[in-house]
Amino acid sequence: QVQLVESGGGLVQAGDSLRLSCAASGRTFSSYHMGWFRQVPGKEREFVAYISPSGGRTYYADSMNGRFTVSRDNAKNTVYLQMNSLKPEDTAVYYCAADDSLTFLTLRSASNYDYWGQGTQVTVSS
Repeated sequence: QVQLVESGGGLVQAGDSLRLSCAASGRTFSSYHMGWFRQVPGKEREFVAYISPSGGRTYYADSMNGRFTVSRDNAKNTVYLQMNSLKPEDTAVYYCAADDSLTFLTLRSASNYDYWGQGTQVTVSS
């Protein structure tokens, strides 16, 4: 069991950077697989990034094109999403998610994550 709270969203200009944080409660954070997803009203929730429990493996959606970086600090029970060169198309609610068992085939699907934060709004203006 884990509880997640995202922060760091806001209104920025195209080309700017943001770092989102996801703070987790619970004593077993280091055992959880963590993912970032985003969602625009009327569209399905989209996979953004994944990081393994130890932080040793990461995966990104192809559409991120090297602009986003996921990391974690298990000592602080926190996972981060560094977003650079933001575009208006990045505007969405960003969600942090956790699960205790994922594979290469399942980590990209929102339905496979059991725990979710409340989301944080990112708005990129042109």
